[in-house]
Amino acid sequence: MGNTAKQRQNAYVLWFDEISKEDIPLVGGKNANLGEMYQKLTKTPSKIFKGETIKVPYGFAVTAESYRYFVKANQLDVKIASILKGLDTGNIKDLEEKGQEVRQAILGAKFPEDLEKEIKNSYTEMAERLHIDKGSLDVAVRSSATAEDLPDASFAGQQESYLNINGEYQLLEAIKKCIASLFTNRAISYRVDRKFDHFQIALSVAVQKMVRSDRGSSGVMFTLDTESGFKNVVLINAAWGLGEFVVKGVVTPDEYMVFKPTLKQGFNALISKKLGSKEKKLIYSSEGIAPTKEVPVTEADRHQFVLSEEQILQLSRWGVIIEEHYGRPMDIEWAYDGVTRELYIVQARPETVQARKDQNVLEEYVMLEKGRILVKGAAVGAKIGQGKAHFIKDASQISEFQEGEVLVTEITDPDWEPIMKMASAIVTNSGGRTSHAAIVSRELGIPAVVGCGNATKILQTGQPITVCCAEGEEGKIYEGLLKFKIEKHDLKNFVAPKTQIKMIVADPELVFGYSFIPNQGVGLAREEFIISNFIKIHPNALLNYDKLTDEHVKRQIDELTVGYSNKVDFYVHKLAYGIGILASAFYPNEVILRFSDFKTNEYASLIGGRDFEPNEENPMIGWRGASRYYDPNFSAAFALECQAVKKVREEMGLYNLKTMIPFCRTPEEGAKVLAEMEKNGLKRNKNQESGIKRTVKKIKSKIIKSSNPINQDLEVWCMAEIPSNILLVEEFGALFDGFSIGSNDLTQLTMGIDRDGKLVAHIANEKSEAVKKLIRDLISKAHKIGLKVGICGQGPSDFPDFAEFLVREGIDSLSLQPDTVLKTAIRIKELEDSMKKKK
Repeated sequence: MGNTAKQRQNAYVLWFDEISKEDIPLVGGKNANLGEMYQKLTKTPSKIFKGETIKVPYGFAVTAESYRYFVKANQLDVKIASILKGLDTGNIKDLEEKGQEVRQAILGAKFPEDLEKEIKNSYTEMAERLHIDKGSLDVAVRSSATAEDLPDASFAGQQESYLNINGEYQLLEAIKKCIASLFTNRAISYRVDRKFDHFQIALSVAVQKMVRSDRGSSGVMFTLDTESGFKNVVLINAAWGLGEFVVKGVVTPDEYMVFKPTLKQGFNALISKKLGSKEKKLIYSSEGIAPTKEVPVTEADRHQFVLSEEQILQLSRWGVIIEEHYGRPMDIEWAYDGVTRELYIVQARPETVQARKDQNVLEEYVMLEKGRILVKGAAVGAKIGQGKAHFIKDASQISEFQEGEVLVTEITDPDWEPIMKMASAIVTNSGGRTSHAAIVSRELGIPAVVGCGNATKILQTGQPITVCCAEGEEGKIYEGLLKFKIEKHDLKNFVAPKTQIKMIVADPELVFGYSFIPNQGVGLAREEFIISNFIKIHPNALLNYDKLTDEHVKRQIDELTVGYSNKVDFYVHKLAYGIGILASAFYPNEVILRFSDFKTNEYASLIGGRDFEPNEENPMIGWRGASRYYDPNFSAAFALECQAVKKVREEMGLYNLKTMIPFCRTPEEGAKVLAEMEKNGLKRNKNQESGIKRTVKKIKSKIIKSSNPINQDLEVWCMAEIPSNILLVEEFGALFDGFSIGSNDLTQLTMGIDRDGKLVAHIANEKSEAVKKLIRDLISKAHKIGLKVGICGQGPSDFPDFAEFLVREGIDSLSLQPDTVLKTAIRIKELEDSMKKKK
């Protein structure tokens, strides 16, 4: 102890407290990072999180020098070179045969006597240092290649790990197996294809105290979103038992997401929580030769979240501490000891896929046609791939796989990397977004849909399919070879216009990707999408669950609310998580959330909805928006929306979230809604007088105060979509903090048409002079009383000349569909420049 690694260049064993991140040539990437974290982060208190430190299990590294000594002593370098001479990695059979021959040569070799003695002595010393009886010292034995886990070369999953190793004989055999794993088929292929010299890479082995996650849980953690590269989140996957099943994709784990900026401010920044199926787990084995065994997970545990909120936040804090220390996004493995009830970090490496991405080029895959959906799962990589499906059941079929086919399998075996690089896409039954299949597919730049459950039963070998991961978090496998396009946008020379360009968003699964499009926040976040796609249940059906008489509806509710003992909590939490992701994606820019604007027929289509909704002849101008929120038949449901918003703002710390009231017919109605919000903990403009009596002077002072997007006061905007909103600008303006034009509804109500009615649809025209006059009046009058005006209708996205009209009238912001933001922003900038020249 105490000697530095540099003083022991020729050492066969180095302890974690002798190693740092500079020592990759001596102990490989994995061990260098373990030593770095053990030395720097388990002892030094964090400045970000009130002196918190992380936990790393102690251990030692069998060095790269030991590997070289072992190789030379057995003349393995000569044997391996001879075996691999003339290897063609494209010839799968040749690769399999030569790889097997190399590994057998290694496993049949013997350790030199002095090296064996030092490893055994170190194992004994480790037990002494940890105050554990040597007979019960269980260790994890992990491979650590000297070229592994470099920022520009990911070798993740290329070498093996062996768990629950006990005793000197098992330890020596496990170390030998680790050395052999440097020459797995995939590792040989990987090095050859990336032009790494086999003999320039050495192998070190980590011998680390086991964490009893067989009695607890384990998983992986990334300090960014692995799909989009969005850097403000920590993504955690978790499952029961030892971590190998999560890494290899054997199980579909729970998935949690935490927002880093507000986590650092001390908030409960958990913004997403999804239950995984977790059908099986890996635990210690007390029978036979194998040290571990697979067992089924009980139904109760399958339906339970693996981690508590405090554990999720603790892991996230550790992820941030590690990331800040290394100065880059990280890929981390963690484990929870079910005996000591403590969390540990067992591995960390730099994230390599998103780190190499060119942030100045925005690449977008777009489906041009749709077909029959055959299978769904979790999308990996926002791309589209297509080809003939090819089901591979086991290694014996690998040589049958052809370039350009879609690999379909239960899980991807790490040995299959040579055929994965030939695939146009990958589809698996099992695994999550941090599984082996997901990691490799990202690195190869091909789309993958994982955790489908039944893909191998539905997709037939030879069947033409299109694998789409460009439509959100849910990946879809379509029948046939469908048309799609790839759009590339160069952002290097983009200059934003003076008029604020915001977005219209709805799907939380897409917004991290949208955040890279130049924008100034969100002018309309639609709550309805979250309710219809992620909750699916009418709020009153949850509030009155015990009174429901339809057993089919109750069964549907029970299936969707698994993991929640309180049905109402399910609604609030799911809604809050969806809103939280929308708000976090654009933080610190403002995100204006419109409260639910379903019509009665749309609410009725939700599960259990028909019992709580009236039949209306014309729902478009019926019981919708503001009129619902204070109605005794819906006010309790609106209270749940308020609770979700309160959770996002006050628990998650996302104070950039603002709210908007749709379809507010009268100022009196607006005042009633504000009163309902305040009753449910959402007091508009804290420390400010609210209500109609508030003066224009106070409105103006509020606008100045709100120029900081993270001002904690709650702003409430009003949709300007009814002529009364514009005819009574001053009265509505005394209640609200801004107006957002809903051009679709404003057009229908100005022109007296039902925009859902086909017979009169041809009359609708947002660019009619009547509509434009109302908009012109709103902008002028609102500006006079110090209020901003934006627009969130479809018009500016569809009609360039309409967008130009709005800019000429001095509108403050345009909210656009994401796919029109860039081209509209460029056009608006040109218009502003020409207007400036004319002045």
